[in-house]
Amino acid sequence: MHNLSPEERTQIQLERLQSTLNRAYRNVPFHQNRKNRKGEAIDIERFQIESIKDLSNLPFMERKHLGEYYPYGLFAVPLRDIVRIHTASGTTLNPTVSGYTRHDLLVWQEMVSTALTASKITAHDILQINLDPGLANWGRDYKDGAESIEASVIPNTHLSIEKQLKVLKDYKTSVLITTPASASQLAGHIGSGTDLNPADLNLKTLILVGEPAGLEPRNLLEEQLHATTWLHYGLSEVPGPAIAFECENHKGLHVNEDNFIPEIVDIETGELLPEGETGELILTALTTRAFPLIRFKTGDRARFIQDTCSCGCPFKRIEWFEERTDDMLLINGVKVHQKLILLHIEDALGFVPGRYCFFKSQQGETSCLEVWITVDDTLFSDEIKALEKLMKTVEDKLHENIGVPVSIRLKEKHSFQNHC
Repeated sequence: MHNLSPEERTQIQLERLQSTLNRAYRNVPFHQNRKNRKGEAIDIERFQIESIKDLSNLPFMERKHLGEYYPYGLFAVPLRDIVRIHTASGTTLNPTVSGYTRHDLLVWQEMVSTALTASKITAHDILQINLDPGLANWGRDYKDGAESIEASVIPNTHLSIEKQLKVLKDYKTSVLITTPASASQLAGHIGSGTDLNPADLNLKTLILVGEPAGLEPRNLLEEQLHATTWLHYGLSEVPGPAIAFECENHKGLHVNEDNFIPEIVDIETGELLPEGETGELILTALTTRAFPLIRFKTGDRARFIQDTCSCGCPFKRIEWFEERTDDMLLINGVKVHQKLILLHIEDALGFVPGRYCFFKSQQGETSCLEVWITVDDTLFSDEIKALEKLMKTVEDKLHENIGVPVSIRLKEKHSFQNHC
């Protein structure tokens, strides 16, 4: 829609929105039973959206709903039309399940290829994907998008950092897709006495995904790896990456408005904010058939950038901030809900620890989820080995279900006073 007038683009958006809402409100009980923001029941037969602004009258969709309607309760098409099913950790012991029709996959492939093309990636590039297990779905999406523009792709494979660097050098990788944390880990490893020199690499483009990265750490990565950084935004639960992307100007991220309507709302009231003010990013899908998101609360803080971008892309731009509006932890690009952490700990131990806290920490060059558990009467053993074995079981369970590195630390009560 780049060549259309603003009025023509708005009309196509409205038509796509109406189609999405009709599909959702006719086929998904969750949406049928909801009320508008005035508390009134929505009459499916009379329900109409006359303009994009009318969208703000509808209620928000939250992460908790994704688990409450596990596994297929939010699908808007029959299972026979689903060709791919994705699973991610949610906010409860039930995972988040999202489905895709063949049409959805083609749309997502086009979205990813649009973002990659904006980063100057062509058929001449060799693209390597290095993402944590919690973002494995993104690895597939980036592979499909890169292959559609005929770039050579090294798919996402879990390798040691030494082997990742070997592939980076020997395969002559020119584009690396990874998280800011993993990129910093690679750069730190290169600078820690290895024989590898950044000048020996063919790397020219570093696409950072999963979490925001400020100007200072990006400048450091560019200096360390001799590559230009580009930032992409997506959702780790549904539906995937490259919802927003940087252009050559690197001044905010363009939201793909062919496929999503972005809103910025007040964190406390939920009311729309004037352009330029910071609030919570809300996303509504326009072209997703299987799993429509309608006013989905992302938990991400953002603001619209008001001036027009000189790159020529008509999509709105956002500035994406590191702080979140919820209590989720962002670790290596994976969103981890603190309630879910506690549920898995309780499941592994058989009880809720007397005192605990969770936070993101740095273990050497690796970002991980650090969990502190107090040692009290409910968690005590004369045998150190028995406690160590129990904590290893908890670590393994969390790592398996959340998809990020985990470190469990047993602490005495006084240790929590200044840290948690």
